[in-house]
Amino acid sequence: MSILCSISSEVPEHPCVSPVSNHVYERRLIEKYIAENGTDPVNGQPLSEEQLIDIKAIHPIRPKPPSSTSIPAILKSLQDEWDAVMLHSFTLRQQLQTTRQELSHALYQHDAACRVIARLTKEVTAAREALATLKPQAGLTVPQTAPVTPTTTLGTGEPMEVGEQVTMTAEIIQKLQDKATVLTTERKKRGKTVPEELVRGEELSKYRQVASHVGLHSASVPGILALDLCPSDTTKVLTGGADKNVVVFNKTSEQILATLKGHSKKVTSVVFHPTENTVFSASPDSTIRIWNVSAGLCVQVVRAHEGAVTGLSLHATGDYLLSSSDDQYWAFSDVHTGRVLTKVTDEAAACALTCAQFHPDGLIFGTGTIDSQIKIWDLKERTNVANFPGHSGPIAGIAFSENGYYLATAGDDAQVRLWDLRKLKNFKTIQLEGHYQVKCLTFDQSGTYLAVGGTDIRVYVCKQWAEILHFTEHSGVSTGVSFGEHSRFIASSSMDRSLKFYSV
Repeated sequence: MSILCSISSEVPEHPCVSPVSNHVYERRLIEKYIAENGTDPVNGQPLSEEQLIDIKAIHPIRPKPPSSTSIPAILKSLQDEWDAVMLHSFTLRQQLQTTRQELSHALYQHDAACRVIARLTKEVTAAREALATLKPQAGLTVPQTAPVTPTTTLGTGEPMEVGEQVTMTAEIIQKLQDKATVLTTERKKRGKTVPEELVRGEELSKYRQVASHVGLHSASVPGILALDLCPSDTTKVLTGGADKNVVVFNKTSEQILATLKGHSKKVTSVVFHPTENTVFSASPDSTIRIWNVSAGLCVQVVRAHEGAVTGLSLHATGDYLLSSSDDQYWAFSDVHTGRVLTKVTDEAAACALTCAQFHPDGLIFGTGTIDSQIKIWDLKERTNVANFPGHSGPIAGIAFSENGYYLATAGDDAQVRLWDLRKLKNFKTIQLEGHYQVKCLTFDQSGTYLAVGGTDIRVYVCKQWAEILHFTEHSGVSTGVSFGEHSRFIASSSMDRSLKFYSV
């Protein structure tokens, strides 16, 4: 059996083997290749002449050296020419293989691009045809005292756009006061008793991940940025994504009920209406959209702000919406008409707002600012009645407890501060790790538990403020966390595109 050189495919006169590729070469050829390239010609790994291992072979007829022939110079010249041809041929074979692979990859990319272009062209054509078939409809009839921008009726499936500001009437203020009185009375009746249906701390501490869903939002722009549960049916989950979409998901059937499209930028805040099949969403595109989930349509676009909308909160009546923005204003709007009832800024300390949240009674609310201030406002008087300093960095989130006495706040300083609204002071500070990022926090419906989301998810029992749960299943930063009815489960969203549920 003959041994052939991997470069020349000839029987080598002085065979040697490369320990890098385990191939046999003519020593003369491989030494020239190493002198030029310094690598093994087969796999391209670094190779030196000292690494070559000679092979002892018995030749039946040993060729004569060129010096022993009659024309040694000619033979030497021919031998050098042959060596150069073999080395060049080997290099060409390698380049041909590489070029074939690159050509195959380019053809695959070109085919995929053609398919995408064809699909987009088809969608654009269909959209233009649908637009051309729309018929003009009668505009909305509105009072002359409160003009709005021209709109189409809801029957066309196009949203109403409302931009004009109206004033808060005495009837609205009385409605807010009446609702607050009812809620305060109900809260006093409940007193300090814990609902019997509420999951106790011992059982809650045994919660583990029971489900994870990653297909709600597009993978091309990963990340779920906002989360909310329907107060009347916590099996319905509302999420807002970096893909500009709002998704309504059913936890029990594990099905997407609606995908709502219309925002031109990512969706950073979402809110479920407690009694109607309506949801609200906000985005850095400066708009608040009101959606009818059953029809899958945006019924109103509220343009209350000139900057990115950073926070949303629904009033206890279900009729009014609070919004905050980095344009330094907070706005109070009617969800049925879309009109802005009032719009206020703190002129003494003008600063971009990062979040907003109603007190459970609805007569006061809190806002967080980019300069680490928490401001409490009186809604009826539209005045700033209290300030809570102490954080450093932008305020990441605020949450009022259902008992009406506690306020939880978080900033970029890895701290969760608890405030007593009766005494207007900080009575507890939960210090997290120095690198911890808090993105959201919320109390359960009974005010018994506090959940903090960010680098991970933690649940604390109120009054003792002791940590009873710690979840690290998300691979990205947690952006939302909510309790199910009577805390029978916990839902969380994250920048890793997943919606997770935790239970026993």
